[in-house]
Amino acid sequence: MTDISADAKLAAQGDSEAFARLYSLVYKDMYHIALYSLRSSHDACDVVSDTVLDAFCSIKKLKSAESFRSWIMTILAAKIKRKQRDYFRTEEAYDEELPDVTEFSYDSAELNEALGRIGSESRLMLSMSVLGGYTSDEIAKMCGMKPSTVRSRLTRIKQKLRMSLSAEEGVVNG
Repeated sequence: MTDISADAKLAAQGDSEAFARLYSLVYKDMYHIALYSLRSSHDACDVVSDTVLDAFCSIKKLKSAESFRSWIMTILAAKIKRKQRDYFRTEEAYDEELPDVTEFSYDSAELNEALGRIGSESRLMLSMSVLGGYTSDEIAKMCGMKPSTVRSRLTRIKQKLRMSLSAEEGVVNG
């Protein structure tokens, strides 16, 4: 177990090993959130790399060591949104099949298809909630929304997924 406060202080002084220890606490969540928000392993890696570089360069701006996780995830959310805007500008939105991820994968093709039908911001919020375990207050802060907006959107997103999966099941069983 590492001392987050000590590592944050050392990282702020330019200690790359201390920053690496901090990063090791969040890297899997960062990648999973990026992957399931962007649906491209290449873009997810790029976004996570850009996030880590920006975080390392601006670690001195971190106000408290305890907020490292939400601070770096806020940077990640901004990078994901920027990449999603790039998709719309270049009309390359979500053509790549979701790659096989050894530690985390979809349980069914139906879920993969249902997630493909929800919007990019919805996938980001859902992945932060489900994969990252963030509360609606934390997601709201990262995405620049009101917590009540996040809660209502997550409820609608989950309902839409349930309905979509129920319809898929009905087609298969019907």
